[in-house]
Amino acid sequence: MRAGDELPPLEIAVTRTLIVAGAIASRDFQDVHHDAESARAKGSPDIFMNILTTNGLVGRYITDWFGPAAVLRKVAIRLGAPNYPGDTMVLTGRIEDVDVDGDTAVVRVLGVNGIGRHVSGTVTVSVPHSVPDSVSPSASEGTP
Repeated sequence: MRAGDELPPLEIAVTRTLIVAGAIASRDFQDVHHDAESARAKGSPDIFMNILTTNGLVGRYITDWFGPAAVLRKVAIRLGAPNYPGDTMVLTGRIEDVDVDGDTAVVRVLGVNGIGRHVSGTVTVSVPHSVPDSVSPSASEGTP
């Protein structure tokens, strides 16, 4: 991995099921994440994804790229445009910095949907050097 490397985009279909399942899995029972009528009564056109689901999807994006030995050290994200059912979010990433040992990187992540920037931020990830290439799925895909 080198500063400037781009991660391939990941398209995520934002379904009603994903939004509700993410809210339940993260124990976020706010009605705006599962009840469309309640969401509309509060001024939203529909239910929308919670930040914990977005945080999990960003983490998945990073660990899918860096492999199963990757350890997320810090996730610092900010939400923008809501993720509504029926939309698609496209995550992209770029390695901004790699430490002198070459095992920890800071990745700038951006997630865009049909109405704008849903999420932006950085993820600090460590990838131990001792992981054999045969263990890392990313090694067979030609990634770092």
